[in-house]
Amino acid sequence: MLEEVERWLGRRSWSVADRPLERILAAKRNTKVSVVLPALNEEATVGDIVAVIRRELMSEAVPLVDELVVIDSGSTDRTAEVAAAAGARVVARDAILPRIPAVPGKGEVLWRSLMVTSGDIVCFVDADLRDFSADFVSGIVGPLLTDPDIDFVKAMYDRPFGDTPGQGGRVTELVARPLLNLHWPQLAGFVQPLGGEYAARRSLLERLPFPVGYGVELGLLVDALHTVGLDALAQVDVGVRKHRHQDGQALGRMAAAIYRTAQLRLSRGHLVRPRLTQFERGEKGFEPRTYAVDTEERPPMAEIVEYARRRVA
Repeated sequence: MLEEVERWLGRRSWSVADRPLERILAAKRNTKVSVVLPALNEEATVGDIVAVIRRELMSEAVPLVDELVVIDSGSTDRTAEVAAAAGARVVARDAILPRIPAVPGKGEVLWRSLMVTSGDIVCFVDADLRDFSADFVSGIVGPLLTDPDIDFVKAMYDRPFGDTPGQGGRVTELVARPLLNLHWPQLAGFVQPLGGEYAARRSLLERLPFPVGYGVELGLLVDALHTVGLDALAQVDVGVRKHRHQDGQALGRMAAAIYRTAQLRLSRGHLVRPRLTQFERGEKGFEPRTYAVDTEERPPMAEIVEYARRRVA
Protein backbone atom coordinates (compact mmCIF):
# COMPACT_ATOMS: atom_id res chain seq x y z
CA MET A 1 0.00 0.00 0.00
CA LEU A 2 1.23 3.48 -0.82
CA GLU A 3 2.46 5.54 2.12
CA GLU A 4 0.00 8.22 1.03
CA VAL A 5 -2.86 5.73 1.42
CA GLU A 6 -1.64 4.60 4.84
CA ARG A 7 -1.65 8.22 5.99
CA TRP A 8 -5.08 8.68 4.45
CA LEU A 9 -6.45 5.69 6.35
CA GLY A 10 -5.35 7.32 9.60
CA ARG A 11 -6.83 10.71 8.71
CA ARG A 12 -9.92 9.94 6.62
CA SER A 13 -11.34 6.65 7.96
CA TRP A 14 -13.69 6.90 10.90
CA SER A 15 -16.33 5.06 12.88
CA VAL A 16 -19.88 6.33 13.11
CA ALA A 17 -19.29 6.76 16.85
CA ASP A 18 -16.61 9.39 16.17
CA ARG A 19 -19.29 11.98 15.39
CA PRO A 20 -22.25 11.94 17.78
CA LEU A 21 -25.52 13.26 16.39
CA GLU A 22 -25.29 16.31 18.63
CA ARG A 23 -22.03 17.35 17.00
CA ILE A 24 -23.38 16.74 13.50
CA LEU A 25 -26.53 18.75 14.14
CA ALA A 26 -24.55 21.62 15.64
CA ALA A 27 -22.45 21.77 12.47
CA LYS A 28 -25.42 21.55 10.09
CA ARG A 29 -26.61 25.15 10.36
CA ASN A 30 -28.24 26.07 7.03
CA THR A 31 -26.85 23.15 5.04
CA LYS A 32 -29.62 21.15 3.40
CA VAL A 33 -29.35 17.34 3.27
CA SER A 34 -31.17 15.17 0.72
CA VAL A 35 -31.41 11.38 0.93
CA VAL A 36 -32.11 9.46 -2.28
CA LEU A 37 -33.21 5.83 -2.51
CA PRO A 38 -33.07 4.35 -6.02
CA ALA A 39 -35.68 1.61 -6.10
CA LEU A 40 -36.80 -1.15 -8.45
CA ASN A 41 -39.25 -3.70 -7.02
CA GLU A 42 -38.20 -3.19 -3.41
CA GLU A 43 -41.59 -3.22 -1.67
CA ALA A 44 -40.29 -5.64 0.96
CA THR A 45 -37.63 -3.27 2.31
CA VAL A 46 -38.08 0.31 1.09
CA GLY A 47 -40.86 1.14 3.55
CA ASP A 48 -38.81 0.16 6.60
CA ILE A 49 -35.83 2.21 5.41
CA VAL A 50 -37.98 5.28 4.82
CA ALA A 51 -39.70 4.86 8.19
CA VAL A 52 -36.39 4.68 10.07
CA ILE A 53 -35.05 7.81 8.38
CA ARG A 54 -38.28 9.70 8.98
CA ARG A 55 -38.45 8.67 12.63
CA GLU A 56 -34.81 9.04 13.63
CA LEU A 57 -33.40 11.75 11.36
CA MET A 58 -36.35 13.96 10.35
CA SER A 59 -37.96 14.75 13.68
CA GLU A 60 -38.05 18.07 15.52
CA ALA A 61 -35.47 16.70 17.93
CA VAL A 62 -33.16 15.42 15.16
CA PRO A 63 -33.70 17.48 11.98
CA LEU A 64 -30.72 16.09 10.09
CA VAL A 65 -32.40 15.11 6.83
CA ASP A 66 -34.40 17.78 5.01
CA GLU A 67 -35.54 15.81 1.99
CA LEU A 68 -36.20 12.10 1.46
CA VAL A 69 -36.86 10.99 -2.11
CA VAL A 70 -37.43 7.55 -3.58
CA ILE A 71 -36.79 7.36 -7.31
CA ASP A 72 -38.88 4.52 -8.70
CA SER A 73 -37.27 3.16 -11.85
CA GLY A 74 -40.26 1.26 -13.22
CA SER A 75 -41.27 -1.07 -10.41
CA THR A 76 -44.01 -3.59 -11.12
CA ASP A 77 -44.76 -4.21 -7.45
CA ARG A 78 -45.97 -1.84 -4.72
CA THR A 79 -42.61 -0.08 -4.20
CA ALA A 80 -43.97 3.41 -4.93
CA GLU A 81 -47.08 2.92 -2.80
CA VAL A 82 -45.16 1.50 0.17
CA ALA A 83 -42.50 4.25 0.02
CA ALA A 84 -45.10 7.01 -0.13
CA ALA A 85 -47.10 5.52 2.73
CA ALA A 86 -43.93 5.45 4.86
CA GLY A 87 -43.34 9.16 4.27
CA ALA A 88 -41.06 9.51 1.24
CA ARG A 89 -41.61 11.71 -1.77
CA VAL A 90 -41.76 9.29 -4.68
CA VAL A 91 -40.73 10.36 -8.17
CA ALA A 92 -40.89 8.18 -11.25
CA ARG A 93 -37.62 7.97 -13.14
CA ASP A 94 -39.28 8.59 -16.50
CA ALA A 95 -40.89 11.80 -15.25
CA ILE A 96 -37.48 13.39 -14.71
CA LEU A 97 -35.87 15.10 -17.70
CA PRO A 98 -38.41 13.67 -20.18
CA ARG A 99 -36.48 15.31 -23.03
CA ILE A 100 -33.78 12.64 -22.53
CA PRO A 101 -35.20 9.10 -22.89
CA ALA A 102 -34.34 7.03 -19.84
CA VAL A 103 -32.32 3.84 -20.06
CA PRO A 104 -32.30 1.00 -17.51
CA GLY A 105 -29.68 1.17 -14.79
CA LYS A 106 -28.96 2.35 -11.29
CA GLY A 107 -26.58 5.10 -12.41
CA GLU A 108 -29.30 6.55 -14.62
CA VAL A 109 -31.56 6.91 -11.58
CA LEU A 110 -28.87 8.49 -9.41
CA TRP A 111 -28.00 10.98 -12.15
CA ARG A 112 -31.64 12.01 -12.64
CA SER A 113 -32.12 12.37 -8.89
CA LEU A 114 -29.98 15.52 -8.95
CA MET A 115 -32.75 17.20 -10.95
CA VAL A 116 -35.45 16.57 -8.33
CA THR A 117 -33.50 17.16 -5.13
CA SER A 118 -32.19 20.40 -3.69
CA GLY A 119 -29.81 19.42 -0.89
CA ASP A 120 -26.32 20.86 -0.64
CA ILE A 121 -25.37 17.33 0.41
CA VAL A 122 -26.87 14.34 -1.41
CA CYS A 123 -26.82 10.93 0.28
CA PHE A 124 -27.53 7.76 -1.70
CA VAL A 125 -28.85 4.64 0.05
CA ASP A 126 -29.78 1.35 -1.62
CA ALA A 127 -33.41 0.36 -1.14
CA ASP A 128 -32.85 -3.37 -0.53
CA LEU A 129 -31.18 -3.09 2.89
CA ARG A 130 -32.52 -5.21 5.75
CA ASP A 131 -32.27 -4.34 9.45
CA PHE A 132 -31.56 -0.77 8.37
CA SER A 133 -29.89 1.63 10.79
CA ALA A 134 -30.01 5.41 10.63
CA ASP A 135 -26.22 5.26 11.10
CA PHE A 136 -25.97 4.53 7.38
CA VAL A 137 -27.11 8.10 6.75
CA SER A 138 -25.78 10.07 9.72
CA GLY A 139 -22.43 8.28 9.54
CA ILE A 140 -21.63 9.34 5.98
CA VAL A 141 -23.27 12.76 6.13
CA GLY A 142 -21.43 13.67 9.34
CA PRO A 143 -17.94 14.31 7.89
CA LEU A 144 -19.41 16.52 5.16
CA LEU A 145 -21.08 18.70 7.78
CA THR A 146 -18.20 18.87 10.25
CA ASP A 147 -15.25 19.11 7.85
CA PRO A 148 -15.39 21.58 4.95
CA ASP A 149 -12.42 19.86 3.30
CA ILE A 150 -14.37 16.63 2.74
CA ASP A 151 -16.38 16.30 -0.47
CA PHE A 152 -17.20 12.59 -0.81
CA VAL A 153 -17.81 9.92 1.87
CA LYS A 154 -18.43 6.20 1.43
CA ALA A 155 -19.85 3.84 4.01
CA MET A 156 -17.84 0.77 4.97
CA TYR A 157 -19.26 -2.26 6.70
CA ASP A 158 -19.20 -6.03 7.09
CA ARG A 159 -21.14 -7.82 4.35
CA PRO A 160 -22.29 -11.28 5.45
CA PHE A 161 -23.38 -13.77 2.79
CA GLY A 162 -26.41 -15.43 4.33
CA ASP A 163 -25.23 -16.55 7.75
CA THR A 164 -21.56 -16.50 6.77
CA PRO A 165 -19.73 -13.35 7.90
CA GLY A 166 -17.39 -11.49 5.61
CA GLN A 167 -18.23 -13.32 2.37
CA GLY A 168 -20.38 -10.68 0.69
CA GLY A 169 -19.04 -8.28 -1.90
CA ARG A 170 -17.85 -10.90 -4.38
CA VAL A 171 -17.57 -8.48 -7.31
CA THR A 172 -15.65 -6.09 -5.09
CA GLU A 173 -13.02 -8.69 -4.24
CA LEU A 174 -12.77 -10.32 -7.67
CA VAL A 175 -13.03 -7.25 -9.91
CA ALA A 176 -13.11 -3.82 -8.31
CA ARG A 177 -10.37 -4.21 -5.73
CA PRO A 178 -7.82 -5.62 -8.19
CA LEU A 179 -8.65 -2.88 -10.70
CA LEU A 180 -8.24 -0.13 -8.12
CA ASN A 181 -5.03 -1.53 -6.68
CA LEU A 182 -3.48 -1.92 -10.11
CA HIS A 183 -4.67 1.26 -11.80
CA TRP A 184 -5.74 3.68 -9.06
CA PRO A 185 -3.64 2.63 -6.04
CA GLN A 186 -4.60 5.84 -4.22
CA LEU A 187 -8.07 4.29 -3.83
CA ALA A 188 -6.78 0.99 -2.40
CA GLY A 189 -7.77 2.08 1.11
CA PHE A 190 -11.51 2.00 0.43
CA VAL A 191 -13.07 -0.99 2.17
CA GLN A 192 -16.28 -0.97 0.12
CA PRO A 193 -15.57 0.82 -3.15
CA LEU A 194 -18.75 -0.55 -4.76
CA GLY A 195 -21.02 0.05 -1.78
CA GLY A 196 -24.28 1.81 -2.59
CA GLU A 197 -24.27 4.05 0.49
CA TYR A 198 -22.31 7.27 0.01
CA ALA A 199 -22.79 11.00 0.33
CA ALA A 200 -21.24 13.92 -1.48
CA ARG A 201 -21.53 17.62 -1.96
CA ARG A 202 -23.83 18.58 -4.80
CA SER A 203 -21.12 20.91 -6.04
CA LEU A 204 -19.02 17.82 -6.77
CA LEU A 205 -21.73 15.47 -8.05
CA GLU A 206 -23.00 17.93 -10.61
CA ARG A 207 -19.52 18.03 -12.19
CA LEU A 208 -19.14 14.25 -12.58
CA PRO A 209 -20.30 11.98 -15.41
CA PHE A 210 -22.54 9.10 -14.28
CA PRO A 211 -22.22 5.64 -15.84
CA VAL A 212 -25.83 4.59 -16.34
CA GLY A 213 -25.49 1.06 -14.94
CA TYR A 214 -23.56 -0.97 -12.40
CA GLY A 215 -20.35 0.92 -13.05
CA VAL A 216 -21.64 4.06 -11.38
CA GLU A 217 -20.01 3.49 -7.98
CA LEU A 218 -16.56 2.81 -9.38
CA GLY A 219 -16.89 5.61 -11.91
CA LEU A 220 -17.89 8.23 -9.36
CA LEU A 221 -15.12 7.17 -6.98
CA VAL A 222 -12.40 7.34 -9.64
CA ASP A 223 -13.67 10.62 -11.07
CA ALA A 224 -13.99 12.16 -7.60
CA LEU A 225 -10.34 11.27 -6.96
CA HIS A 226 -9.26 13.04 -10.13
CA THR A 227 -11.54 16.02 -9.50
CA VAL A 228 -10.93 16.85 -5.83
CA GLY A 229 -8.02 14.63 -4.75
CA LEU A 230 -7.67 11.81 -2.23
CA ASP A 231 -7.70 14.03 0.86
CA ALA A 232 -11.23 15.19 0.00
CA LEU A 233 -12.48 11.58 0.11
CA ALA A 234 -13.32 9.64 3.26
CA GLN A 235 -15.04 6.53 4.61
CA VAL A 236 -17.00 5.73 7.75
CA ASP A 237 -17.61 2.35 9.42
CA VAL A 238 -21.36 1.97 9.96
CA GLY A 239 -21.44 -1.66 11.10
CA VAL A 240 -23.11 -4.46 9.13
CA ARG A 241 -24.92 -4.31 5.79
CA LYS A 242 -27.57 -6.96 5.07
CA HIS A 243 -29.28 -7.03 1.71
CA ARG A 244 -30.53 -9.23 -1.08
CA HIS A 245 -27.71 -11.04 -2.90
CA GLN A 246 -27.75 -11.51 -6.65
CA ASP A 247 -27.02 -14.76 -8.45
CA GLY A 248 -23.78 -15.52 -10.26
CA GLN A 249 -25.13 -14.60 -13.68
CA ALA A 250 -26.16 -11.13 -12.51
CA LEU A 251 -22.79 -10.71 -10.81
CA GLY A 252 -21.08 -11.53 -14.09
CA ARG A 253 -22.98 -8.75 -15.85
CA MET A 254 -22.13 -6.40 -13.02
CA ALA A 255 -18.45 -7.30 -13.29
CA ALA A 256 -18.44 -6.66 -17.03
CA ALA A 257 -20.00 -3.22 -16.60
CA ILE A 258 -17.50 -2.33 -13.89
CA TYR A 259 -14.59 -3.47 -16.03
CA ARG A 260 -15.91 -1.41 -18.91
CA THR A 261 -16.20 1.65 -16.67
CA ALA A 262 -12.59 1.20 -15.58
CA GLN A 263 -11.41 0.65 -19.14
CA LEU A 264 -13.11 3.82 -20.33
CA ARG A 265 -11.40 5.83 -17.63
CA LEU A 266 -8.04 4.32 -18.44
CA SER A 267 -8.14 4.98 -22.14
CA ARG A 268 -11.26 7.00 -22.93
CA GLY A 269 -11.50 4.57 -25.81
CA HIS A 270 -14.18 2.09 -26.84
CA LEU A 271 -14.70 -1.58 -26.17
CA VAL A 272 -13.97 -3.78 -29.18
CA ARG A 273 -17.05 -5.83 -28.40
CA PRO A 274 -19.35 -4.43 -25.71
CA ARG A 275 -21.10 -7.77 -25.13
CA LEU A 276 -20.91 -10.48 -22.49
CA THR A 277 -21.88 -14.07 -23.22
CA GLN A 278 -22.87 -16.29 -20.31
CA PHE A 279 -24.15 -19.86 -20.24
CA GLU A 280 -27.26 -21.40 -18.72
CA ARG A 281 -28.19 -25.07 -18.74
CA GLY A 282 -31.25 -25.72 -20.86
CA GLU A 283 -33.03 -28.72 -22.30
CA LYS A 284 -30.24 -29.28 -24.83
CA GLY A 285 -27.31 -28.60 -22.53
CA PHE A 286 -25.56 -25.30 -21.93
CA GLU A 287 -27.13 -22.51 -23.91
CA PRO A 288 -25.41 -19.15 -24.54
CA ARG A 289 -27.07 -15.93 -23.44
CA THR A 290 -25.50 -12.71 -24.67
CA TYR A 291 -26.07 -9.39 -22.95
CA ALA A 292 -25.07 -5.87 -23.87
CA VAL A 293 -22.54 -4.27 -21.50
CA ASP A 294 -23.49 -0.74 -20.46
CA THR A 295 -21.61 1.61 -22.74
CA GLU A 296 -23.43 4.85 -22.06
CA GLU A 297 -22.68 7.57 -19.56
CA ARG A 298 -24.63 10.66 -18.64
CA PRO A 299 -22.72 13.95 -18.80
CA PRO A 300 -22.11 16.08 -15.71
CA MET A 301 -25.48 17.44 -14.58
CA ALA A 302 -24.04 20.95 -14.66
CA GLU A 303 -24.06 20.66 -18.47
CA ILE A 304 -27.80 19.95 -18.67
CA VAL A 305 -29.86 22.98 -19.75
CA GLU A 306 -32.82 22.18 -17.49
CA TYR A 307 -30.57 21.87 -14.47
CA ALA A 308 -28.87 25.18 -15.19
CA ARG A 309 -32.25 26.88 -15.51
CA ARG A 310 -33.36 25.42 -12.19
CA ARG A 311 -30.27 26.71 -10.45
CA VAL A 312 -30.89 30.23 -11.81
CA ALA A 313 -34.52 30.12 -10.74
